[in-house]
Amino acid sequence: MDESEDVPKDFIKLRSEKLSVDEVSELVVSPYCGAVSVFIGTTRNNFEGKKVIHLEYEAYTSMAESEIKKICRDVRQKWPSIKHIAVHHRLGVVPITEASVIIAVSSPHRAESLEAVMYCINILKASVPIWKKKSQSIKQQHTMKGRAEVPKLVWAHNNVWRDQPGSRKSLIA
Repeated sequence: MDESEDVPKDFIKLRSEKLSVDEVSELVVSPYCGAVSVFIGTTRNNFEGKKVIHLEYEAYTSMAESEIKKICRDVRQKWPSIKHIAVHHRLGVVPITEASVIIAVSSPHRAESLEAVMYCINILKASVPIWKKKSQSIKQQHTMKGRAEVPKLVWAHNNVWRDQPGSRKSLIA
């Protein structure tokens, strides 16, 4: 394969269907790269000591895609050897253990792809307009004993980072 046939590409997708790690990682494979680094963010069954039933994501899709493209441009400026970048984020209900986000990056050597993957997920969570609703199970306080748990729905924007250590300001600096 001529290197001109393997030009750097960004693969960005927001979708409601289940995400595939194999599909995303295969997008970034290149014969010119010795490293493919992958981050998989999954739904866990707890948050702050409370049982989580599932997560649900909503996005301002066009703006989210635009922000992810900016992240890809930033990655290429910081690590010029990066070949391909794939960022797939699930929308809608995401059950426990399933992937909410998969990020894959290829580069000639591992250091660049590992650093780029970490940068991508940190900036994505800090700046991309994707909202997460946690469906938590809580016991009703004023009901008969043995009553079923009811879900508590909590919406959170990904950029709760603004006043926390590791914010985008400190990550970019």
